[in-house]
Amino acid sequence: MKELVVISGKGGTGKTSIVASFAAMEERKVLADCDVDAADLHLVLEPTVRHEEEFYGGNQPVVRTEDCVGCGECLERCRFDAVRMDGDRAGEATFSIDPIACEGCGVCVHVCPVDAIDFPRKKSGDWFISDTRHGTMVHAKLGVAEENSGKLVTLVRNQAKQVAKKQDAPFIIVDGAPGIGCPVIASITGADLVLVVTEPTMSGMHDLERVIELARHFDIKASVCINKCDLNEDMAEAIERSSAELGAEVIGKVAYDAAVTKAQLQKKSIVEYSDGKVAQEINRMWERIKELLCAPAATSG
Repeated sequence: MKELVVISGKGGTGKTSIVASFAAMEERKVLADCDVDAADLHLVLEPTVRHEEEFYGGNQPVVRTEDCVGCGECLERCRFDAVRMDGDRAGEATFSIDPIACEGCGVCVHVCPVDAIDFPRKKSGDWFISDTRHGTMVHAKLGVAEENSGKLVTLVRNQAKQVAKKQDAPFIIVDGAPGIGCPVIASITGADLVLVVTEPTMSGMHDLERVIELARHFDIKASVCINKCDLNEDMAEAIERSSAELGAEVIGKVAYDAAVTKAQLQKKSIVEYSDGKVAQEINRMWERIKELLCAPAATSG
């Protein structure tokens, strides 16, 4: 079983469109959408949910008003201004926790002298196993303003591996989170190959370099796809040189084509909508990815 994670330095580079195309081309695989903060692979693949579970990523303090003595210790100790006081002064006021401002650190729970603050688990989102026209997909939806997306990403990846094992699928294709933060680290850790999708702009090159360095830090082989490469050919060449210096092979150079947008409007990947140059290039890229995934590991000495 080999795992490919498709990521980008920022959102909007086209990584989900490429993942959807890979899904259409490869029969034996399991899909995972790990961009849980802004999942959109389902918009193209139209999944039918067959298993759903709640995700609890942390805890949320709740003041038992009837037991609170109004001392104000929680207000004084909270560093996130999440404790609300209803009244003029401690000893006479009542207190509550603002769930939006609260970070779930639990300090108020520990400092309360009368143990009047409960600390129950908090639902942060939901995760799903679904059927699509291109096979099984594991995906999730994080609640508005919720944290711990890295934990949810890890859960989605682990579930995808279990499904792939049951189905004897040789590939897991992951639509990873953008950027270099916790969700991205959770998306790529332990993967066999990372494909970084970028665009031919100065910011695109800088984002790409940061993501490649992140992959190198975790000893994960990285490859590169330059999307809309013909919009700035000089910058595309500069990205290719920079990638080579960082040890990342540019395996795909996808030209701009309005057909990609037309395909999205019909909830299709570009390889389902057209057999033009973009579809052909993505097909060549997937064949190269399979070569990289299935190549024997290098041995030292």
